Amino acid sequence: MLDIAAELDRWIRQGREFAVASVVATNGSSPRQPGAALAVDSDGEAIGSVSGGCVEGSVYELCKQALADGASAFERFGYSDEDAFAVGLSCGGVIDILVTPVRADSPSRSAVTAACALAAAGATAALARVADGPAELLGRAVLVRADGTYEGGLGGPAELDRTAVAEAAAMLDGGRTGPIEIGADGTRCGVPVTLLVESSVPAPRMIVFGAIDFAAALVRAGKFLGHHVTVCDARPVFATRARFPEADEVVVDWPHRYLAATRDAGGLDARTVLCVLTHDAKFDIPLLELALRLPVAYIGAMGSRRTHLDRNDRLRAVGLTDRELARLHSPIGLDLGARTPEETALSIAAEIVAVRRGGTGVSLAGAHTPIHRDTAAPDRLGALA
Repeated sequence: MLDIAAELDRWIRQGREFAVASVVATNGSSPRQPGAALAVDSDGEAIGSVSGGCVEGSVYELCKQALADGASAFERFGYSDEDAFAVGLSCGGVIDILVTPVRADSPSRSAVTAACALAAAGATAALARVADGPAELLGRAVLVRADGTYEGGLGGPAELDRTAVAEAAAMLDGGRTGPIEIGADGTRCGVPVTLLVESSVPAPRMIVFGAIDFAAALVRAGKFLGHHVTVCDARPVFATRARFPEADEVVVDWPHRYLAATRDAGGLDARTVLCVLTHDAKFDIPLLELALRLPVAYIGAMGSRRTHLDRNDRLRAVGLTDRELARLHSPIGLDLGARTPEETALSIAAEIVAVRRGGTGVSLAGAHTPIHRDTAAPDRLGALA
């Protein structure tokens, strides 16, 4: 639901009633991940998606029904061997869907309202909803804020709310979204209750070092991927807002000094992407000496293969180990035959996605790997995204 929080927040402020269908869990090849949502208001307007088209029509009708009768519903959609064209996922996957009405009289409205407002503003929060379990609890919600306070409730014993809040806070701390299972009495025993926990966290950061033409194209690609993008360069004549109007920040500073200050201020995390485009040893070496020892998601550096070999020798000379150097993606990007700044930015963005999602970077045609997956190998990342 929080993936469409801005639109839902607008609907709520306009006083609209709506129902929202959210992906709770997936199995096999499914196009959307837990938390993806489709919402339908009382006039029939729809926003979002839960399947990329496979079951949208059926889910739309479920939303209309939930909005009419005020009852939440849980539904499973999957591939049918008997009839591949039946309502289901012809791609072979299975998705579980929670449909929740958000009407004026809905018990979950206050928590959903607060969650959408916080997520739309880019604040940190988690929304936990009962996706499967006792019928009287289905769809009930509790919002957990970054400071640990919460709003709403699941309608069961107090211990259930306390356990749900603790579990949601743990998911929020890692920026994770997905289902968890607890007992209806708040323990790990008893009647099982499945909660869908959705975390809203600030956009992951992309820091582009080197205010060159390729950086301008990479800024646009980074914004398209949903990153908060910063451009940093020590040369004020190049690092200007006029040259990078789409960047969230343009910083004039020595790259290694800015990175150290950002680290000390808590501005880096396991989702952070660092792209070094300076290919100048006086900038690259002190920057990469620091960067390759940080628990960030991706570090890439531009340059020819000759530059790469020379840079590695220099980095070894300042004390970096082969294990640390193995984290560096250099030359940066996938081999797409890129020539222009835009093509190069595409190759870099593709490599970032592949590293984050555990992709191989090879053509899907003829490959035997899953098309849809969200597993990244720790040894490739240095830290899980």
